[in-house]
Formats: sequence, C-alpha cells, structure tokens
Amino acid sequence: MKPIRLAVAGVVAGVMALSLCPARAQQAAGAWPTKSITLIVPYAAGGFGDTRMRLLARKLSDKLGQTVVVENKGGAGGVIGTAIVAKATPDGYTIGSGHLAPLAVNPTMMEKMPYDVSRDIAPVILIENSPLVLSVSNAVPAKNLVELIALAKKEPGKLTFGSSGIGGAHHLSGEMFREDAKIDIVHVPYKGGAPASTDLMAGHLSMMFEMGYAAMPSIKAGKIRPIAVTSAKRIEVLPEVPTMAESGVPGFESYNWQGIIAPAGTPAPIIARLNVAFNEILKDPDVVNAIKESGSQAEGGTPEAFGKFIESERQKWAKVIKSANIKPE
Repeated sequence: MKPIRLAVAGVVAGVMALSLCPARAQQAAGAWPTKSITLIVPYAAGGFGDTRMRLLARKLSDKLGQTVVVENKGGAGGVIGTAIVAKATPDGYTIGSGHLAPLAVNPTMMEKMPYDVSRDIAPVILIENSPLVLSVSNAVPAKNLVELIALAKKEPGKLTFGSSGIGGAHHLSGEMFREDAKIDIVHVPYKGGAPASTDLMAGHLSMMFEMGYAAMPSIKAGKIRPIAVTSAKRIEVLPEVPTMAESGVPGFESYNWQGIIAPAGTPAPIIARLNVAFNEILKDPDVVNAIKESGSQAEGGTPEAFGKFIESERQKWAKVIKSANIKPE
C-alpha cells in the first residue's frame, strides 16, 4: 500500500504560520463561521469518543460564537462516519473526530475503503492519546510483566487475551505484545469492551489491554491486577504501574487516540483557525481535568504534526496487521 501523505501539501506553511498567530488566523478566515458547524463522530452516542467530542463541541461553540452540533454516524469501525466527513463540502461547516481505526488501521486491514486518507482528509489537530493498561485476571499468578511472559512461554497457547473486537486498540496491542515478547497467546474477540472486561474479572480471560478509564473501577475494586501501561511514561492515575518498555518489552508503545479532521480542500485559514481554537480549548480547566481523569494525555500541535502522526501510526500497525494476518470481521 502506498504511504499516506495527508492532504496538507501546499497549505502546510500557511496553516502553520496562521496557527502561530490567532489574530492572523481569525482575520484570514474572514466571516467564517456564519452558521452552525456539524461535528461528525464516527461512533455511537455515549461512548468515550462521543463524550469527549461533546465537551469539545461546547467549548468550540463558545470560541467561535456559533452552535456546534454533534452527529453520531457509527458503523464499520468508524469508517462510515469518517467517509461522511471525507465527502462533505470543504467549507468549514462539516468537521469530524478522527480516530485510530478509520485513519490508520482500516486502510491496511480492509480491501476496499470509501475514502483515501491521503486524498480526502485534512488533519486539524491531535486531541489526545489514551494509553492502555495491561491487566490480568486474579486467577493468573504472574505479578509483573516478566513473570507473565515467562508463564506464557512455559504454557504456550494456554493464556488468552480479550478485546472489544477485531482491529481495535485492545486487539492490536495484544498482537504486538505477542510478537514483541515472542509468546503464544490466544486472542478472544468480543462485541464490545464491556463483556470482555466482565469475563476478565470472572477469570474466563487471562489478560486484556484496556483503556485506563474503563479499567480503573475494576482495578480499584481489586477485581483485576494491572501489570503495565502502554505509554512511554507512567500515567498519573496509576503511578505505581510501570510501562511495558521498562518492564521488559523495549520500544512498546500503544495508544487509542482521537483528533479533529476536515474534508480535504477546506481553506487553509479555516483549518488554521480551528487549530488555534482547539489548542486553546486543550488548556481549558474542564478539558484538562476530563482528559487527566480518564487516564489520557492531552496533545495539541499543528495540522502537519497530526498528519505525520497518523502516517507513523499507519506504518506501525500495518506491520502488526500483516504479521498477524489480521482480517476484518
């Protein structure tokens, strides 16, 4: 597959210059916006991504002086909603939340896509990275990652790891762990993270990579045992839990992430103004606290940086997908 070069060529310099100067960005965007803006979330209402985007939509509405309406367009691992953004009129009145699966995983995993990330998507900003927590059932005797790897090597094919479905961050993290640690563990996909978590607590699964906000209640209740986190540094909500890298799997990093995207062709001054607004929103105390409490890490930065990040994620996960021969459900 050809490398994804996101639709920033030709406008990057202008966007970066404008994003460094809020006054210039606002002036260059002209009268925009003069009506409400639609923010497409490619997942069902009530989930983690939806909750975060609704908070950001309220803050963006305050910044721009226009209503920002969130519309949920779930299905096909985020592809349906992302396709709506990709095919929308590039006038700044339709934007979307951009996620790991539809931007960096499915382009490799799926044979046909209704959009080309390099041609149809303009990155705006990376909002947050969400590390995962590798936890084990209390029935598993391993107390740390070294012991877990040793147990897996002693009993190949016996230990299982659950996920919320094929191709998600839970699944891909487990496959990368299997490959990097050179162990034989069995993937058990579920229709969502909740039933997988229930089976982990019940001892029907050996382990699971789970987002921090989802894992924390079970960890605090002592129903599962955290072994490691997938970020480069330890996370504030679990400071005593080491990273995968410092626990014996060098270079291991995995995140479930989300950002803001727009249709390719959206005028550079509008992209710049959105970028400035979201960088400011990421400093808002309400947003800072919400991101911190969920165990995530606030990001921000330029559209170009987000574009490079998406490409690096695509390359990383393409190797895992091909090595593990992962096919869509």
